Amino acid sequence: MKRTDKVVKPYGQEESKKAEVGRMFDAIAPTYDLLNRGTSLGIDTLWRRKLIAQLDPVRHRHILDVATGTADVAIQTAKRTDAAHVTGLDLSEGMLEIGRRKVTKLQLDDRITLVQGDSEQLPFADDSFDAVTVAFGVRNFENLERGLSEMRRVLRPGGKLVILEFSRIRVAPLRWAFNFYFGKIMPLIGRLQSNDPRAYAYLFESVQVFPSGRHFTAILDRVGFNDTRCKSLTFGVASIYTANG
Repeated sequence: MKRTDKVVKPYGQEESKKAEVGRMFDAIAPTYDLLNRGTSLGIDTLWRRKLIAQLDPVRHRHILDVATGTADVAIQTAKRTDAAHVTGLDLSEGMLEIGRRKVTKLQLDDRITLVQGDSEQLPFADDSFDAVTVAFGVRNFENLERGLSEMRRVLRPGGKLVILEFSRIRVAPLRWAFNFYFGKIMPLIGRLQSNDPRAYAYLFESVQVFPSGRHFTAILDRVGFNDTRCKSLTFGVASIYTANG
């Protein structure tokens, strides 16, 4: 698989990628959950369950969910595990506002805290969490290695990192179908349903340049993680990466 260092931003303007990503998610926050379920045909829900299944109910009691968005993973982690507390962090206050409403509606305020912050400068002390999860977030980092290093810093010794992210499909017929759907159909749906038609075009573009598979596990190794592994999901459309701090 060919790697590229090309930087893809939602709008391609003079702002930093971080600023553009935050602005993009603020814009699409009201329709984000609905569009996710519809455009993925609900498969993203299954993928998130597989991510959460990687957590150990005994060892992983305090969990950080980076790029938590509208708190889907944080909420499902609290509901499906015996975690004492889940902290969700996201750059977009618009996404967090919706997440907080969901948390309160489900009466999970005592187990979930959502905070606005930068994934590349985590506002937590060293060795604060037993596990760190990220679902479809690392692809949006401005400095990937810095963000991964920060997650390692806040993990307790022996803590676990679990990342769910889209991958580039290797098998040609499936890759063509994926590229057509994500490159043509999803931007059209986004244009009709959201306030920001660029958001779903950016999704496809960012997947194409993300260093998935062994290239990503090599980066995890480089920033100091151990026992890095990659498991392909749904014919390679997405992957779950695990590593120990």
